[in-house]
Amino acid sequence: MSQVPLRTSLQLGIYKIINPLVRFLIKIGLTPNAVTTIGLILNIGVAVIFIMGAERGNRGDLSFVGWAGALVLFAGLFDMLDGQVARIGNMKSTFGALFDSVLDRYSEMIMFLGVCFYLVSHHYFLSSLFAFIALIGSMMVSYTRARAEGLGIECKGGLMQRPERVVLIGLSAMACGISSIFLGGDYKVFVPGIPFHVFETMSIFTIPITVMAVLTNITAVNRLMDSKKALDLKEKSDNDMFSSKKASVLIGFILITGLSAGSAYAFGRPLLQKPETVFPTPKGISNQLFYLQRDPNANTIICQLNIDAEGQVDKDNPVNVFWIRYAEKGQKSELNFIQRKFAYGINSKPLGNGKYELKFVSYGKLPLYLMKDKYNRYRVYTTVAKREIILDRIFVRIEGGTFWVPNVKYVELKGVDAATGEDVAQRIKV
Repeated sequence: MSQVPLRTSLQLGIYKIINPLVRFLIKIGLTPNAVTTIGLILNIGVAVIFIMGAERGNRGDLSFVGWAGALVLFAGLFDMLDGQVARIGNMKSTFGALFDSVLDRYSEMIMFLGVCFYLVSHHYFLSSLFAFIALIGSMMVSYTRARAEGLGIECKGGLMQRPERVVLIGLSAMACGISSIFLGGDYKVFVPGIPFHVFETMSIFTIPITVMAVLTNITAVNRLMDSKKALDLKEKSDNDMFSSKKASVLIGFILITGLSAGSAYAFGRPLLQKPETVFPTPKGISNQLFYLQRDPNANTIICQLNIDAEGQVDKDNPVNVFWIRYAEKGQKSELNFIQRKFAYGINSKPLGNGKYELKFVSYGKLPLYLMKDKYNRYRVYTTVAKREIILDRIFVRIEGGTFWVPNVKYVELKGVDAATGEDVAQRIKV
């Protein structure tokens, strides 16, 4: 049986205690947004107490700190109440979640405003600096989570989430105020050899703030790193899916442009495989590299070595692509603009020494290489079943479906093993 984290156990325990109060608030008609607003007002009260302590109290009077700490804890209770009121009262809403997050940020910043004002006014300059750093860390903990969740990544956890921050500030401020009653507000501890005191009553409040300054920023950075890992995994998954979609796009172009080039089937009608369809083997084509065929007709794409009048390969466009319309009169036909730019066109990249990398414009995940074989003839090479082959044919098999959603069974690559001359074929299921 899995163990429940301590934080979750404590939270559930607190819920059991406050649920009667939650039901009472629901009964008297308070909404979650109203409860959140009350929490904001109480935190404004916290800031007011700190500011009054700065203006009216002296450095040794820490009673204001104690009362402010008590109000911090009471205001923090409303941070839990609003969520429970929404859940138990069945009053959840998207705007309510946004309203709660925004007002929580206001509450925390207003509370820190009071803390920093108090520390600066009573010349706790180093402690006031750490209070500012704690404020920055607190905001970044919340912002990192919000930004990550906006990108679809769950980003929770850490040592200094909002409940921990509220409890730490509240308890340390209360302890500071109570301790001043017994120790005195000006109590200090000196260590021989050190010219300044190492501890004073106010340290009961300022040391936890210093700890918070460190831990909040560590939490924010940890959340950032966790989000990076999650985003890297998400992007990898998206790229894999994108590659699959690109393959489907290639097949879709093959089907649609192929149909527009001579199919007798109507839009929206089922594409039924014709048993009598014959897929001929192109013959008598000079400098043919490989060819491409697909259901539902025999029209064939030819990829031919493109040479100039002097018998040299055109370095800018080494492959010429065109149709042989076997389903009509067997005539040769050039690709139209859409077919050339989005479907069957081939991009080439010279690699030196008469070698070129080839990729279909509609699918770049199948690298082909144009280079000379051992007989000094140009061939197209690719990898099939972990073997380097000289590519001869690409075929797309369709069985049923519709014009827009054909039932593609597989894509087949055929050729001969470059080393042994053995026939090789691989079917890629779609």
